[in-house]
Amino acid sequence: MSISLSINGEHHDLDAPGDMPLLWALREVAGLTGTKYGCGIGVCGACTVHLDGAAERSCLLPVGEVGARAVTTIEGLGGTGLHPVQQAWVAADIPQCGYCQPGFVMQVADLLANNPGLGDDEIVAAVSNVCRCGTYPRMRGAIAEARAAMTAKS
Repeated sequence: MSISLSINGEHHDLDAPGDMPLLWALREVAGLTGTKYGCGIGVCGACTVHLDGAAERSCLLPVGEVGARAVTTIEGLGGTGLHPVQQAWVAADIPQCGYCQPGFVMQVADLLANNPGLGDDEIVAAVSNVCRCGTYPRMRGAIAEARAAMTAKS
């Protein structure tokens, strides 16, 4: 079955069954491997992508249900450069193994863009992603840095 998607601003025709999770369509069919498989039940957040700018767990969403919504993966988040959240993550040297970090970045980018009234502590509380390396303290600083950078751009 051919499924048409907008991924990172580009049109893609994917040869995939409609019930295939978006995660696997992105990784295995489209070749975008930045989005990671973690738990497969939407709990860990490693598979987080944006659909029309809102964070979604791609392991739970059948690709056939995406429709006309724009999909953004970690590879496309910053467009031609790094997004302010990605810049803050790099500056704070957050990743250890790095496996979960694309999902964290996508979740935080959504929260900062779509909930400007949330404070740093509220954003930390709203992020339900899981990091086995325990880099949470550095993430808190990066969230504050990203918020400042995004506010300065506005």
